[in-house]
Amino acid sequence: MTMFASALLTGGVGPWMPFQMLAMGWVAMGAGLLPGAERLRGRRELWLLASYGAIASVLYGTVMNLQGWPYLSGMSTGVSFVAGDPLPENLARFVAYCLATSLGWDLPRAVVTAVCTLTLGRAVLAALRRATRKAAFGTPVTFEARNP
Repeated sequence: MTMFASALLTGGVGPWMPFQMLAMGWVAMGAGLLPGAERLRGRRELWLLASYGAIASVLYGTVMNLQGWPYLSGMSTGVSFVAGDPLPENLARFVAYCLATSLGWDLPRAVVTAVCTLTLGRAVLAALRRATRKAAFGTPVTFEARNP
């Protein structure tokens, strides 16, 4: 929903948006699959989150490149997708496409994500944990019959 709201506010709504939202869901799912918070606390937890954020930033950019590479680069460039070519040749062209078009955005995004996580992570995690305790998500649900 954040991606959708951001696109509406900035005028970035287009045919690429569902793919962006799906890729962002993969990033969030990966964060949810990290080792449990019960075992990690403090610096180790922050470093794990910062590392995941940096890696996910670069992978998100790479996945987003998969969306447009076959169509946007045209058929006349040296980094274009060539239907029917062997996989290693197309992969080499895809890596060149990523280096030429998005790595300048992906690496700074990874660094800023890691730095922000290390700087603000402790306070954000404390607020999220406090909200989780107050919301009582761990309370068991019971159903009782109503008397008429």
